[in-house]
Amino acid sequence: MLTVLEPEGLYSDTAIEQAILGPGVRILQGNAKSSLAELPDEMLAEVDGLMTLRMAVPAEQLARFPKLKAVVRMGVGYDRVDRAACAARGILVANLPDYGTQEVAEFAVLLAVALRRGLTLYHDSQRGPAPAPWAVMPSAIVRRQEVQTFGILGLGRIGSAAALRAKAFGYKVVFFDPYQPNGWDRALGISRARTLEALLEQSDVLSIHCPLTRTTRGLVDEAALRRLPKGAVVVNTARGPILDIEALERCLRDGHLAGAGLDVIPVEPPVEPIPSLLRAYRAQEEWTRGRLIITPHIAFHSPEAWQDIRVKGVETMRDVLVEGKRTNVIPPESD
Repeated sequence: MLTVLEPEGLYSDTAIEQAILGPGVRILQGNAKSSLAELPDEMLAEVDGLMTLRMAVPAEQLARFPKLKAVVRMGVGYDRVDRAACAARGILVANLPDYGTQEVAEFAVLLAVALRRGLTLYHDSQRGPAPAPWAVMPSAIVRRQEVQTFGILGLGRIGSAAALRAKAFGYKVVFFDPYQPNGWDRALGISRARTLEALLEQSDVLSIHCPLTRTTRGLVDEAALRRLPKGAVVVNTARGPILDIEALERCLRDGHLAGAGLDVIPVEPPVEPIPSLLRAYRAQEEWTRGRLIITPHIAFHSPEAWQDIRVKGVETMRDVLVEGKRTNVIPPESD
């Protein structure tokens, strides 16, 4: 009999998992809150398949799973799993590339529109000390959508969905993704930038949708941000370490960038030392008002998305562990 472990104790029962995996699979639930290290060796010794949502799977913890054959990351990003250590032992790693697509795409575009139409500017102004200005507030952040270019970095499922939504708002949409084949831009009715630099130089809004890999970590650094047109807005709903948050703060403070919307930051949840940008936002420093939105990695959230996480996660585990398929398996040689 195979054994599948869900270490975080996410659900009150395992009825859905058992129905999908079948009678030949035993399902264990742990109660770990932050780390696999919280679980006993005797539990991990029996595990053939591991399903994780928030929990990291580092090499030192993988060594505690002598029978492990498959890890399913119950989300799109797979940077929390040590894939090199898995590959060395022949452990397959899979993700859920098709959950939460609509939610994250909508959230990215809504962050941009809320900033660019002044929603946050006027919301913040009316919450300030009286008398609040009951009038138009001139600001570089407010622009008509149709005169702007919406730049998308990474045109996977979420990036493609964001492209269609931004296009519906009237933006001219341009993307850069060296891994997408030719023709994908024509299928979506958008334009392709041949280089990252070309994308940046024309993006009034830059929306980040690439995965966190060796090549994308720190990709949007200060030099990249300075290539954006003056008064641009940056949105990140992908992974925090792709964007240099300290450089972002400098570009916001000196006025090169008009605003930013972040659903992700480099370390989540934030720990000391708290990034100075987040500290300024929490303190409601005047320069952040109307220019900055920070949310706690919740762009994916809806009841429907949570159900997708559960069902698609266990379906992927069934395919890979029980049926020997390659559903959503990430090649070990990929970035």
